Parts: sequence; structure tokens; C-alpha cells
Amino acid sequence: MPGAGDPGTTVESPDDHPGFDDGLDRLWTPHRMVYIGGQDKPADDSRGQCPFCRIPDRSDEDGLIVARGETAYVVLNLYPYNPGHLMVVPYRHVSDYTDLTEAETVEVAHLTQTAMRVVRAVSGPDGFNLGMNQGAVAGAGIAAHLHQHVVPRWAGDANFLPIVAQTKAVPELLGDTRARLAAAWPDRDAEGEA
Repeated sequence: MPGAGDPGTTVESPDDHPGFDDGLDRLWTPHRMVYIGGQDKPADDSRGQCPFCRIPDRSDEDGLIVARGETAYVVLNLYPYNPGHLMVVPYRHVSDYTDLTEAETVEVAHLTQTAMRVVRAVSGPDGFNLGMNQGAVAGAGIAAHLHQHVVPRWAGDANFLPIVAQTKAVPELLGDTRARLAAAWPDRDAEGEA
């Protein structure tokens, strides 16, 4: 069987179909290529290049913002690991968790708790992964601006697609997910400003 670099190999474009029935369905996730190719990554670590600094200037719908606090906001991940993958982000351009103010630390924690409650109510996950990747070496895609990941998890969600095909199936449009989560987010006054 010829390999991909062999002259006898035919590579199909996404618009083509196999010349024979191979019994496989195709799942195309072209939105992932932007992230993989680095097209949306900042050119440098400055505030002016930072997408997390620009998002709050957009409308909630356009920026995929689920909730806004005093020192931090909650936004859907544009390249989610799972449906409902949120990030809690301080407004201030700060990279290290130890550099957060006390008010920022408290609000990031409270928004993370609320995010978990809302995602549980809306989507019923079996668990969560919470985390901050501190520095590029630790896996931070945008290391210059701290962000807390809130990733809902379901039993069996780590199927063959991410492992074999480096693809994740997300069954809902991000705008629809944002609208459902934002609608379920408790009113700040109803939370008792907690």
C-alpha cells in the first residue's frame, strides 16, 4: 500500500467523495484548522494583541460572553474540548495566578463555581476538569493572559475521535450554547453579590 508521500497516492479534497463505498462517514471540523495553524494566536504578549483583552469590548453574542463580573468575565472557548467548555478570565492583562489581586482571585473562584452550577443545570455533565495552564511550557495557548478552564465531562466523552483523528465532535453551535448558558446564569443581585 503506498504511503502519503508516494507518487501513486491520491489525496481527496473535502469536496470529493471516495471513488468507492468505503463504509465510512465523514466528520469535517474545519474550524479547528484555524487554531491548529495558529491564525488566531497573538503576534506577541502585549495587551493590544491579546484576544482576552479585546473580547470584553464586543457584544456578549459576538464575543461569546456568558456572564460579566466586576473584575472577570466568563466566555465560551472558541475551540472547545467539550460542549459548554467555558473560561473565566480577569479583565486585567495578567499572566500569573500569583499576580491576581484578592478581588480578582475571589471573583474568578466565584465565577468558576457559578459556571459549574449553570453547566450542570443546562447540560448535566458527569464531572468537570478545572485548570489554568501557567506558561507556554505548561500548555497555555495564550500564556500572557490568565484564564481558568471549566470543561464539562461526560462518561465516555474521550472516544476515538480525539485520539485517532485529532477531532472533537461538538454537537451544538457556539452561539446557541452561549445563549443557553447565559439564559441560565443567575442574576448577580439574586446571587447576593457572592
